[in-house]
Amino acid sequence: MGVLVVMGAELACAFGQGGPVALLVEREEVVVGGLPVATVVDSEPLLNIPPFGLCMSEENPEVAAATAAALGVLTPMPCVPEVLAPWEPGSVSVLVGGVPALTNSSTCQCAWGGLIQIVAPGQTSTEVAG
Repeated sequence: MGVLVVMGAELACAFGQGGPVALLVEREEVVVGGLPVATVVDSEPLLNIPPFGLCMSEENPEVAAATAAALGVLTPMPCVPEVLAPWEPGSVSVLVGGVPALTNSSTCQCAWGGLIQIVAPGQTSTEVAG
């Protein structure tokens, strides 16, 4: 069971430093509360998922280089999300253009080790099974 996620939902990354960012959705095939419903493929860095301020993951090559230059002192660098795959799981009961809708329990993984989660779905009225 989950709540459908809409444009403007708040996202957070485990290695992001700088607070939640707003999910961006370009299509308007299905609208809830005046906002387009997101799908599992709304996972493109910069297009759908904005940067999370500074990245603190040493798996990020820029952070690793800055940390090495600072003699091992963790040195966060600007975040540029590198999402490995679409959000999962998606809704099993709601499709948008044939693609599973995004729910508040969906997550996606950044190549730099951060788990990206939905901290606020952008609306609270539409619950779905799955």
